[in-house]
Amino acid sequence: MIIVMKKGTEQSKVARLIQELESKGMQPVPLYGVERTVIAVIGDERILDEHHISSFPGVSKVMSVLRPYKLASRETQTEPTIIDVKGIKIGGKTIAMMAGPCSVESEDQIMSVAKDLSKMGVKILRGGAFKPRTGPYSFEGLGEEGLRYLRQAANKYDMAIVTEVMEIDQIEKVAEYADILQIGTRNMQNFNLLKAVGKTQKPIFLKRGMSATITEFLLAAEYILSNGNPNVMLCERGIRTFETETRNTLALATVPLLKELTHLPIIVDPSHGTGKKSLVAPMVKAAIAAGADGIMVEVHPNPEEALSDGDQSLTPEEFKDVMKEARKVALACDREL
Repeated sequence: MIIVMKKGTEQSKVARLIQELESKGMQPVPLYGVERTVIAVIGDERILDEHHISSFPGVSKVMSVLRPYKLASRETQTEPTIIDVKGIKIGGKTIAMMAGPCSVESEDQIMSVAKDLSKMGVKILRGGAFKPRTGPYSFEGLGEEGLRYLRQAANKYDMAIVTEVMEIDQIEKVAEYADILQIGTRNMQNFNLLKAVGKTQKPIFLKRGMSATITEFLLAAEYILSNGNPNVMLCERGIRTFETETRNTLALATVPLLKELTHLPIIVDPSHGTGKKSLVAPMVKAAIAAGADGIMVEVHPNPEEALSDGDQSLTPEEFKDVMKEARKVALACDREL
C-alpha cells in the first residue's frame, strides 16, 4: 500500500499516521520527496481499512502497489531518485563516470590511475580491496591495506570511492574508507548481507546477479530499501547465457526497462558485461544512449600485468578516448559527463 500525503502536510500529521500504522503491526517507510511525502506500507495490507486511512488529516490518496517490490517501484515514487555522494549527483542529468582497476595491487598503482582519471574529469574511483574469485588460487585483494591506498588516492585527487563488501563483518571496516559500498553479483541474493547494508547510511551499489531476473534484481534492492537505506543504485553487469565469445551477455535493454519499473539510478558495467576491452568503448556509448545514469569501467596502468581482469581493462590513454566519444553521445542525449 502507498499513502500519498498532500503537498505541504505538516510533519506532525505524518508522524501521527505512522504511529497508527505501527499500532496495526505494519512497517511504514516514509519517502520524503521534493513536493510531498509518500508512505510505503509493508505488511499484510488486508488488515487495513483504506477508508479509515484516507480519513487521516493530510492524506491525499491511498493506493495498492501491484509489484512485489514496493519501495523500489515507480508506483511508489514517480520522480527519479538522485543520490548525492560528496556533491556528485547520481541519477540526474550528469552521467556519473566510475573507473579504476579491478583490484588495488599497490599504492603506486592506485595513485597513478587516480591521477590520470582525475585529469579526465572522473569523480568516482573504483577498486577492489576484497575480491571474490572463482578459483581459490587467484589474487583476492590486499584487504584493509588496499582500502587505505584507495582512500589516500581519492583524498589526494578529490574523488569518491566505490569498493566491494563481501561479508557482514566487513561492513564497518569498509564503510570507514569507502563512500559507496558495492554488493557484487555473487552476493546479490545474500539476503543477510543486503539487510545489513540496508542499516547503514552509505549509498549502495548493487550489481545484478549473473543469472538473476529483473524482478529478482529489484527484490534484492527491496531488501536494502526496506531496512532503511534509500540510497541504492542498480548496476547491469551482464548475465550468463549460452554465448561463449563474451564473458557475459550485456543486456542493455535492461536499462530502459528498469527506467519504467523503478525510480532508482541505473549504472552499466561494460567491462564485466563483455570481458573484452575492444567491446568496452562501443558498449559505453550504447549504454549512454539507452539512458544509463552512470558507467563503470576497469582502467589499469598496465593491463598486461594486472593481477585480475587484465584482458578487459583499458589503459588510461584508451579510456581517455572513450571519455571523448562518450561526451558526444551524452550531448546528443541531452546529458553530460
